[in-house]
Amino acid sequence: MAEEAKATPSTTVTEEAQAPPPATTAEAKEPRQLVLFNSMTKSKEPFQPRVEGKVSMYVCGVTPYDFSHIGHARAYVAFDVLYRYLKFLGYEVEYVRNFTDIDDKIIKRANERGETVTSLSSRFINEFLLDMTELQCLPPTREPRVTDHIEHIIELITKIMENGKAYAMEGDVYFSVDSFPEYLSLSGRKLDQNQAGARVAFDTRKRNPADFALWKAAKEGEPFWDSPWGRGRPGWHIECSAMSAHYLGHVFDIHGGGKDLIFPHHENELAQSRAAYPESEVKCWMHNGFVNKDDKKMAKSDNNFFTIRDIIALYHPMALRFFLMRTHYRSDVNHSDKALEIASDRVYYIYQTLYDCEEVLAIYREEGISVPVPAQEKIMIEEHHEQFLDDMSDDLKTTDVLDGFMNLLKAINSNLTDLKKLQQKLEQQIKKKQQQKKQQQKQQQSQKQPADHIQALITLEAELKDKLSILGLMPPSSLAEVLKQLKEKALTRAGLTEEELQELIEQRNVARKNKQFEVSDGIRRNLATKGVSLMDEPTGTVWRPCEPES
Repeated sequence: MAEEAKATPSTTVTEEAQAPPPATTAEAKEPRQLVLFNSMTKSKEPFQPRVEGKVSMYVCGVTPYDFSHIGHARAYVAFDVLYRYLKFLGYEVEYVRNFTDIDDKIIKRANERGETVTSLSSRFINEFLLDMTELQCLPPTREPRVTDHIEHIIELITKIMENGKAYAMEGDVYFSVDSFPEYLSLSGRKLDQNQAGARVAFDTRKRNPADFALWKAAKEGEPFWDSPWGRGRPGWHIECSAMSAHYLGHVFDIHGGGKDLIFPHHENELAQSRAAYPESEVKCWMHNGFVNKDDKKMAKSDNNFFTIRDIIALYHPMALRFFLMRTHYRSDVNHSDKALEIASDRVYYIYQTLYDCEEVLAIYREEGISVPVPAQEKIMIEEHHEQFLDDMSDDLKTTDVLDGFMNLLKAINSNLTDLKKLQQKLEQQIKKKQQQKKQQQKQQQSQKQPADHIQALITLEAELKDKLSILGLMPPSSLAEVLKQLKEKALTRAGLTEEELQELIEQRNVARKNKQFEVSDGIRRNLATKGVSLMDEPTGTVWRPCEPES
């Protein structure tokens, strides 16, 4: 079965691809059943797609009237991880993510700026797509716009009215919640708790205050389309019902979005779809947690948000992606500079370790090392691979997966250190002509030889890169380039240029030479508080980004 994770640990180095590599058909110790949390049943359930080997997934997209904030990044990174993992498991995934390109907020903003609704929405759609590229979110299979599906929306509203579940009034069309007994089955709310959706002003003409708009009569100066009820435009919720049905059918596997969409948006989607076509069904509803600032949900409407652009001006996009994945997708993320600093420090450590490994292995890759993988590393890689599948197949436990990389990173650094020491020792033995046969045999029996370390590094590097690739955390550029970018972001946060930093390093070197250790230590401590760590190497002083010391 495609949903049973059967991949085996990698034994060759792979580069980041547009999509993660699919699982191989080799046997794993224990085939896994992918389990996902279903917001409808409020429980984790085995994931069984409608069609074997294929997954249909719809995720609600943005309303493009401004730059997207990191709450948006939270949602689309979360579902990108799911998309990538499903592809890794071998599924063919039809992933649809829409753009709500006609909405009250877009109309208001366009009027304020003196531009057309189409111009404003198209511009911010393009900006959103640039943000998604920065965060390495794979493009969905389809990205429909509401304004391209007005015909399908009108057809769906007509069907709902024919079934007696909606009513027209002075050019508006409202869904009648009283006609749909299943209403609020997703959110679990009570009808007396219900209020008009956040985007909808209360209308005393409605039969029930909870009734919501399917079609809005045209207002002066607003875009409109002709319909059986007169000129107007769609309500907010109807669009996703129409587009998901158009691309995925009335029954599909996964519907996702932020947990703020459970009510009213997804609740109303569910009601509309089933009112029109009773067979309509989403097999698994999935919702991600918020990004909070000061314990309050980050949102444009509350003006307490940071845009994706704000964050990646100071932190590398991969640091932001890591930060968002560090918390399980269903939990709320608490935004703080400290948490972003920790994420940035962690990704720097990952990429620096891989870069060091690449540099050492560069001279050996063409030699065709034929020794087996050392037993210790072989066991470690197998265990890591199995644990990766366990964690990801258990409702995408990315927190545990990211923590699990530490053992691989430590093993790579340990092998790099041991290889360097061993090579130095062998060089000294050659120089002193001390390579007697008995000593060589004794050494071979008691410790690894260079070829063992090299083979260990090749397999450890491959395993780490493959898993980072599945998670969308392998940078598209070279490791040298991404390390350079991370250092540039660190200098920006520190308020320093490279030239100013080098001048401070030189001042410290002079102070050390003159035995002015209070001065030199003061420079080092001051830089450490700014997130710059100095390291004295035989070839001179070098620096790397670090978590700022308090």
